Amino acid sequence: MPRHLKRGMDAGAIEEADAKVRQTVDGILAEVKTRGDQAIRDYSKKFDNWTPESFHLSQQDIERAIAQVPKRDLEDIKFAQAQVRNFAQKQRDSMQDIEVETLPGVVLGHKHIPVNAIGCYVPGGRYPMVASAHMSIVTAKVAGVKRIIACAPPFKGGPHPAIVAAMHFGGADEIYVLGGVQAIAAMALGTETIAPVDMIVGPGNAYVAEAKRQLFGRVGIDLLAGPTETLIIADDSVDGEICATDLLGQAEHGPTSPAVLITNSEKLARATIAEVERLLTILPTADAAGQAWKDYGEVIVCDSYDEMVSEADRIASEHVQVMTRDPDFFLANMKNYGALFLGPRTNVAYGDKVIGTNHTLPTKKNARFTGGLWVGKFLKTCTYQKVLTDAASAMIGEYCSRLCTLEGFTGHAEQANIRVRRYGGRNVPYGEAAE
Repeated sequence: MPRHLKRGMDAGAIEEADAKVRQTVDGILAEVKTRGDQAIRDYSKKFDNWTPESFHLSQQDIERAIAQVPKRDLEDIKFAQAQVRNFAQKQRDSMQDIEVETLPGVVLGHKHIPVNAIGCYVPGGRYPMVASAHMSIVTAKVAGVKRIIACAPPFKGGPHPAIVAAMHFGGADEIYVLGGVQAIAAMALGTETIAPVDMIVGPGNAYVAEAKRQLFGRVGIDLLAGPTETLIIADDSVDGEICATDLLGQAEHGPTSPAVLITNSEKLARATIAEVERLLTILPTADAAGQAWKDYGEVIVCDSYDEMVSEADRIASEHVQVMTRDPDFFLANMKNYGALFLGPRTNVAYGDKVIGTNHTLPTKKNARFTGGLWVGKFLKTCTYQKVLTDAASAMIGEYCSRLCTLEGFTGHAEQANIRVRRYGGRNVPYGEAAE
């Protein structure tokens, strides 16, 4: 039976906070829909104290920003994008258009068609999330998206040079210095100066995630990527220092980021708790990480690997880091996770920043029904059919006629019957099923 040595915030308090977020987002979206650019400008001033002449960056603005980025940083950005691009291309290559003759004279197929226009959101409030530009823009480019616009909030009173560089090198067609719900609304709904897109992608805080949720249906979204979640599964093959380091490494994303340890070793559990407290006295980002650990941190002790799998699947965390003697056991048996990081030599930060897998992943238990952002999210798999012979059309038509009549769809049945009459030479009375 799993035992909690530490629990997070009460579920009721979390739901109350979520309700306040929903109300705020609903109001902003309504304002942007009604007032367009002026609403965008008002909210940008209110939340970011940012009201430039234009939120859109010109080519000259982009070049000026890139010139401020040290050469080593530019090289690192390009290296990371090369890894993301390479893996995305391998994924795209695995997705083949098909056309197959399923019955004599009956041909079915599908094509993978890129979404026409997308908006990529790159968070940059607490931290400038340069890597998010790679994950969305580069992956969309590999998929073949024709128009890619990108938004990031201002950082210290202007565009963040490294984010602009990452957006530009990734392949963004339009770059805006605009953040928060107002950026999501502008891209999805459109304004006088920003043409709307067909899909919104990218992570963000609770308000950004809620804006995407409310706009889903008006536009497509990748997934609801809210505050970062991390789960560590460990046994006594590792120590408390590495577990605590990896928990706090993700908790620093913000004060609402869950960080959970599941282990079959109570000794490791207690050592990790102690090490977290020690590291919080020296970690420069301890304000955010400490609050996250206090409110959302959990430590769960299980009796076996099987029980650890069950608890992990119940939690369905965004990131799951496995540091056990047999990490492949969890790869083979776990079902609910955004991404797995197997063995102590890797970690969530590698996936977040550079290794090549995508870091936009499902949160809030959404891993029960979806994976993360990947090249396939930007592709619509659309089917088609053609019937090549009279005999095939008449044969399918007879089945279709009877099945439509079974459901009471007389008009549907006549679509089949007219083909049975024309291509099969059968006298099927109007409004009756083919015999």
